[in-house]
Formats: sequence, C-alpha cells, structure tokens
Amino acid sequence: MSFSNPPLPDIRRLLEEVHTIAVVGLSPDSSRPSFRVAQALQGFGYRIIPVRPMVGSILGEQAYADLESLPFTPDIVDVFRAPEHVPEIVESCIRLNIRRLWLQDGVVHHAAALYAQQAGITVVMDRCMFRDCVQLCTERT
Repeated sequence: MSFSNPPLPDIRRLLEEVHTIAVVGLSPDSSRPSFRVAQALQGFGYRIIPVRPMVGSILGEQAYADLESLPFTPDIVDVFRAPEHVPEIVESCIRLNIRRLWLQDGVVHHAAALYAQQAGITVVMDRCMFRDCVQLCTERT
C-alpha cells in the first residue's frame, strides 16, 4: 500500500475544523519558515502551541518540550522536523489520541505516514499548511 494525501475537499474541511495547532519544531527565529508559517496561521485565527524544548514561549504562547507535555490535546500536529523524527512523533500522536497530523513541505516519511493512517490518524504530508489555507479556506484569509 502506498501513501496518498486526502483529496483537496477533505484538506479544506480539516483546515476549517481545527482551532489549535501544535507546531513541532517551531523556531523562535523569525527568519525560519516554521516561525513565518505559524505566525501567518495565528493571524488566520488558529491558536499556535509551540512544541520545542528549552524555549519559554514563541508567538506569545507557552512552549512545551514535547507533545506529551501539552496540558490538552491539540486539534492537529504540524511538523517542522527532519523526516527521521516523524516515526517518534507518530508514536506520540497515537499514544495521545491526536487524530490529525500534518507534515510540512519536505517532511516526507512514507512508512510513518502509512502507520499513522492505519492507526486512524488523518495525515497530510509534504504540503504547506499556510499555502493550503490561503488557497482552500477563503473565510480564514
């Protein structure tokens, strides 16, 4: 079996349904893509939850060392980490019953994405959440 992203109408629906986004690998450096994407998503009304060790806060939100440290379950996890970290993130999502996972542009791990899908997680891989929000969600932009 090979991985494929959900159809565009399903991606649009997902983006319309979520409110809290845990951004794994969110950089405090404003020149980094993770910061710029998260800031733009925050501007669209999403609550951004930074997941990055050894950082107090980013974009005005308290940062957490890992997904297990979050005090609540986010609607979706958005990943800005190298592909070799994806299997561990998928395992955390399964343990925490997080039902949606987004792997940003260039974050590709087919085996982990398939494993997550088989565990009942909706997975979007190798796409930019910001760009898809701009293109698909007219009421947010």
